[in-house]
Amino acid sequence: MRRAQGQVPTPPELVARMVALARPWARGLWVLEAGCGSCSFLRAFREAYGEGFRFVGVERFLEALDPPPFAEVHLGDFLDFQGGPFHLILANPPYGAPGAGIHLSPEERVSYRKRFSTWYGRYNLYGAFLEQGVRLLAPGGVLVYVVPAGWMVLDEFSRLRRFLAREGALEVFYLGRAFPGLKVRATVLRFIKGKKGLKLYQGFEEELLVNPDWQGEMVRFPHPEAMALEREGVPLGELFEIRFAARSPELKRHPLTRTVPGPGLVPILTGRNLKPGAIDYETPYSGFYFPKERAGLLKPFYTLPHLVVGHTRHGRVVAAFDERAYPWREEFHLLPRLEAPPLKAEALVEYLNGPLAQAYYRGLYRDTVPHLTRSMLVHFPIPRDLL
Repeated sequence: MRRAQGQVPTPPELVARMVALARPWARGLWVLEAGCGSCSFLRAFREAYGEGFRFVGVERFLEALDPPPFAEVHLGDFLDFQGGPFHLILANPPYGAPGAGIHLSPEERVSYRKRFSTWYGRYNLYGAFLEQGVRLLAPGGVLVYVVPAGWMVLDEFSRLRRFLAREGALEVFYLGRAFPGLKVRATVLRFIKGKKGLKLYQGFEEELLVNPDWQGEMVRFPHPEAMALEREGVPLGELFEIRFAARSPELKRHPLTRTVPGPGLVPILTGRNLKPGAIDYETPYSGFYFPKERAGLLKPFYTLPHLVVGHTRHGRVVAAFDERAYPWREEFHLLPRLEAPPLKAEALVEYLNGPLAQAYYRGLYRDTVPHLTRSMLVHFPIPRDLL
């Protein structure tokens, strides 16, 4: 299938495991495959459970279609599909953010944003496929999808998590790298409409977490030492206001931004300038320069020395204190709250770059996504002896 359109073929062994999770409870059930293509899920379902079901597929791209004769196939956008309700829905939906691998017309973007209550921020198409699938389910129906793991923790999926918690019970099977040749970490979701609660598994067998009262919070891995740090420490969000740097479009549009050095200009720093406990103020990785004395015109906090924490560092926390107060294009910028107690700045930087903080981060979030989020930082525990 077409990776350029966010679609990746599902390995046959994964199809079989997902079909096993969609075990039917009666004959005559309606079974749907979203974004069906060659209908690999419907074929495997019929092979496993036989005839006596109504098989339906929906596929947007005619060139991808290769349906079996027993399936009723609809050519069109699954996100506009009006059929159902269905008792079982299976899919490996397309994934990718619009504009980053997914090509949507301006009209489609506007339409999706209006129709899908979970669409928020830099959303991903598989989130809309999840919401649409849940809405097409009959009460008590079961949905089984394989999707990237980012929905578990990313802030832009907060609405989706709350929607899933409100609409039914969710079982999450964390698989890691399940697609050969792709770096994406995958989860299989088994959703039962009308029930409640969350279960988290490592693979398909090892149960890690049961939360009957899940309300849509981040889905984190249970790690006793990390949870102890949270109980004993102070959340970083209580001590700092967490801001994000100016984005590239904002920098490019600003009339004072330059692409060559000059008097009074300093490099606009990026994540490559941020090292554990240190900042490289000299290398112009961004390719942009800005008058240092006017940096506050980009972001007011650029005029203040403050703590900087890396955003995308592939499973590692990296922090340093920007004592020179430079302009930045990336990273999180932490400003002490007025009501917060004073902090030992050097000790805090050492802690954030140290083994205890790394073990906390990896323990709760593993490799679900390659970067920190604001919500992760809000919860990050700061030992009380650093206050």
